[in-house]
Amino acid sequence: MKTQYFTATSIDGYIADDDGSLDWLFQFGEIEETEGIRDDYPRFVDGVGAAAMGSTTYEWLIERENLLENPEKWPYDVPTWVFSSRELPAVDGANVRFVRGNVAPVHAEMVEAAAGENVWLVGGGDLVGQFYDQGLLDELILSVAPVTLGSGAPLLPRRITAPPLKLTAVRNYGDVFVALTYEVQ
Repeated sequence: MKTQYFTATSIDGYIADDDGSLDWLFQFGEIEETEGIRDDYPRFVDGVGAAAMGSTTYEWLIERENLLENPEKWPYDVPTWVFSSRELPAVDGANVRFVRGNVAPVHAEMVEAAAGENVWLVGGGDLVGQFYDQGLLDELILSVAPVTLGSGAPLLPRRITAPPLKLTAVRNYGDVFVALTYEVQ
Protein backbone atom coordinates (compact mmCIF):
# COMPACT_ATOMS: atom_id res chain seq x y z
CA MET A 1 0.00 0.00 0.00
CA LYS A 2 1.35 3.41 -1.01
CA THR A 3 0.14 6.97 -0.72
CA GLN A 4 0.70 8.40 -4.19
CA TYR A 5 0.48 11.81 -5.81
CA PHE A 6 -0.40 11.15 -9.45
CA THR A 7 -0.86 14.30 -11.52
CA ALA A 8 0.04 16.20 -14.67
CA THR A 9 2.37 19.17 -14.53
CA SER A 10 3.94 21.74 -16.81
CA ILE A 11 7.72 21.59 -17.32
CA ASP A 12 8.10 24.50 -14.91
CA GLY A 13 6.13 22.77 -12.16
CA TYR A 14 2.56 24.09 -12.25
CA ILE A 15 -0.62 21.98 -12.16
CA ALA A 16 -2.98 24.84 -13.07
CA ASP A 17 -2.55 28.34 -14.47
CA ASP A 18 -3.19 31.61 -12.59
CA ASP A 19 -6.94 31.26 -13.25
CA GLY A 20 -7.03 27.69 -11.91
CA SER A 21 -7.53 26.43 -15.46
CA LEU A 22 -6.24 23.21 -17.01
CA ASP A 23 -6.96 24.34 -20.57
CA TRP A 24 -3.20 24.21 -21.22
CA LEU A 25 -3.38 20.46 -20.51
CA PHE A 26 -6.56 19.69 -22.45
CA GLN A 27 -5.07 20.98 -25.67
CA PHE A 28 -3.55 17.47 -25.86
CA GLY A 29 -6.97 15.79 -25.55
CA GLU A 30 -7.95 13.58 -22.65
CA ILE A 31 -4.71 12.58 -20.97
CA GLU A 32 -6.02 9.03 -20.41
CA GLU A 33 -6.17 8.60 -24.21
CA THR A 34 -2.52 9.51 -24.81
CA GLU A 35 -0.40 6.71 -26.26
CA GLY A 36 0.99 4.61 -23.41
CA ILE A 37 -1.10 6.26 -20.72
CA ARG A 38 -4.08 4.29 -22.10
CA ASP A 39 -2.61 1.22 -20.42
CA ASP A 40 -0.87 2.74 -17.41
CA TYR A 41 -3.70 4.97 -16.15
CA PRO A 42 -6.31 2.17 -15.81
CA ARG A 43 -3.68 -0.01 -14.13
CA PHE A 44 -2.96 2.82 -11.68
CA VAL A 45 -6.66 3.45 -10.96
CA ASP A 46 -7.30 -0.28 -10.47
CA GLY A 47 -4.80 -0.20 -7.59
CA VAL A 48 -6.49 2.72 -5.81
CA GLY A 49 -8.71 2.08 -2.80
CA ALA A 50 -9.23 5.65 -1.56
CA ALA A 51 -8.64 9.18 -2.82
CA ALA A 52 -8.17 12.67 -1.40
CA MET A 53 -8.35 16.12 -2.90
CA GLY A 54 -8.49 19.74 -1.85
CA SER A 55 -11.51 21.98 -2.22
CA THR A 56 -10.19 23.74 -5.34
CA THR A 57 -9.76 20.43 -7.15
CA TYR A 58 -13.22 19.29 -6.03
CA GLU A 59 -14.86 22.55 -7.16
CA TRP A 60 -13.05 22.37 -10.50
CA LEU A 61 -14.39 18.83 -11.05
CA ILE A 62 -17.92 19.92 -10.16
CA GLU A 63 -17.77 22.83 -12.59
CA ARG A 64 -16.00 21.00 -15.45
CA GLU A 65 -18.36 18.00 -15.41
CA ASN A 66 -21.44 19.90 -14.17
CA LEU A 67 -21.65 17.26 -11.44
CA LEU A 68 -24.42 18.86 -9.42
CA GLU A 69 -26.76 18.40 -12.38
CA ASN A 70 -25.05 15.24 -13.69
CA PRO A 71 -23.91 13.32 -10.59
CA GLU A 72 -23.55 10.12 -12.62
CA LYS A 73 -20.39 11.67 -14.11
CA TRP A 74 -18.59 11.53 -10.73
CA PRO A 75 -15.25 10.00 -11.82
CA TYR A 76 -14.27 7.97 -8.75
CA ASP A 77 -15.51 4.56 -7.63
CA VAL A 78 -13.61 4.72 -4.34
CA PRO A 79 -14.30 6.65 -1.13
CA THR A 80 -13.00 10.19 -1.60
CA TRP A 81 -12.03 12.66 1.11
CA VAL A 82 -12.31 16.36 0.28
CA PHE A 83 -10.28 18.64 2.53
CA SER A 84 -11.84 22.07 2.95
CA SER A 85 -12.34 24.76 5.55
CA ARG A 86 -15.52 25.82 3.72
CA GLU A 87 -18.92 24.25 3.22
CA LEU A 88 -19.10 22.64 -0.22
CA PRO A 89 -22.00 21.11 -2.14
CA ALA A 90 -22.21 17.32 -2.18
CA VAL A 91 -22.50 15.38 -5.41
CA ASP A 92 -25.54 13.07 -5.13
CA GLY A 93 -24.54 9.44 -4.87
CA ALA A 94 -20.80 10.11 -4.71
CA ASN A 95 -18.90 8.51 -1.84
CA VAL A 96 -17.42 11.82 -0.65
CA ARG A 97 -16.43 12.73 2.89
CA PHE A 98 -15.76 16.36 3.71
CA VAL A 99 -13.00 16.88 6.28
CA ARG A 100 -10.79 19.61 7.66
CA GLY A 101 -7.73 19.86 9.81
CA ASN A 102 -4.71 17.63 10.25
CA VAL A 103 -4.23 15.10 7.45
CA ALA A 104 -2.68 12.39 9.69
CA PRO A 105 -5.85 11.05 11.36
CA VAL A 106 -7.76 11.28 8.09
CA HIS A 107 -4.97 9.37 6.34
CA ALA A 108 -5.42 6.56 8.84
CA GLU A 109 -9.13 6.40 7.90
CA MET A 110 -8.22 6.41 4.21
CA VAL A 111 -5.73 3.57 4.63
CA GLU A 112 -8.35 1.51 6.45
CA ALA A 113 -10.95 2.20 3.74
CA ALA A 114 -8.42 1.37 1.00
CA ALA A 115 -8.11 -2.15 2.46
CA GLY A 116 -4.58 -2.78 1.23
CA GLU A 117 -4.88 -0.80 -1.98
CA ASN A 118 -3.20 2.54 -2.64
CA VAL A 119 -4.30 6.00 -1.55
CA TRP A 120 -4.36 8.54 -4.40
CA LEU A 121 -3.72 12.18 -3.58
CA VAL A 122 -5.45 13.78 -6.57
CA GLY A 123 -4.40 17.35 -5.71
CA GLY A 124 -3.73 20.14 -5.11
CA GLY A 125 -0.12 20.65 -4.35
CA ASP A 126 -0.53 22.26 -0.94
CA LEU A 127 -2.69 19.37 0.30
CA VAL A 128 -0.09 16.89 -0.96
CA GLY A 129 2.54 18.96 0.83
CA GLN A 130 0.64 18.49 4.09
CA PHE A 131 0.81 14.71 3.62
CA TYR A 132 4.54 15.05 2.88
CA ASP A 133 5.04 17.16 6.03
CA GLN A 134 3.49 14.36 8.12
CA GLY A 135 5.69 11.67 6.50
CA LEU A 136 2.66 10.13 4.75
CA LEU A 137 3.61 10.58 1.09
CA ASP A 138 5.33 7.57 -0.51
CA GLU A 139 5.46 8.31 -4.23
CA LEU A 140 5.02 11.02 -6.86
CA ILE A 141 3.95 10.04 -10.38
CA LEU A 142 4.21 13.05 -12.64
CA SER A 143 3.08 13.29 -16.25
CA VAL A 144 5.09 16.23 -17.55
CA ALA A 145 3.52 18.16 -20.44
CA PRO A 146 5.68 20.08 -22.94
CA VAL A 147 4.50 23.54 -21.88
CA THR A 148 5.56 26.22 -19.41
CA LEU A 149 3.07 28.37 -17.54
CA GLY A 150 5.34 30.84 -15.77
CA SER A 151 3.06 30.93 -12.72
CA GLY A 152 -0.02 29.33 -11.28
CA ALA A 153 -0.77 26.54 -8.80
CA PRO A 154 2.54 24.87 -7.93
CA LEU A 155 3.02 21.12 -8.24
CA LEU A 156 4.26 20.72 -4.67
CA PRO A 157 4.97 23.94 -2.77
CA ARG A 158 7.53 22.37 -0.43
CA ARG A 159 11.27 22.40 -0.23
CA ILE A 160 12.47 18.81 -0.56
CA THR A 161 16.24 18.66 -0.69
CA ALA A 162 17.54 16.17 1.86
CA PRO A 163 17.03 13.42 1.39
CA PRO A 164 16.17 14.04 -2.26
CA LEU A 165 13.41 12.17 -4.02
CA LYS A 166 14.58 8.93 -5.68
CA LEU A 167 13.77 8.50 -9.37
CA THR A 168 12.40 4.97 -9.85
CA ALA A 169 10.87 5.07 -13.34
CA VAL A 170 10.78 7.12 -16.53
CA ARG A 171 8.23 6.51 -19.28
CA ASN A 172 7.86 8.27 -22.61
CA TYR A 173 4.25 8.68 -23.78
CA GLY A 174 4.30 9.36 -27.50
CA ASP A 175 5.76 12.70 -28.46
CA VAL A 176 3.92 14.64 -25.76
CA PHE A 177 4.34 13.43 -22.19
CA VAL A 178 7.06 11.92 -20.08
CA ALA A 179 6.10 10.25 -16.81
CA LEU A 180 8.50 10.43 -13.88
CA THR A 181 8.02 8.32 -10.79
CA TYR A 182 9.79 9.35 -7.62
CA GLU A 183 9.98 7.58 -4.28
CA VAL A 184 9.91 9.74 -1.17
CA GLN A 185 12.87 8.66 0.96
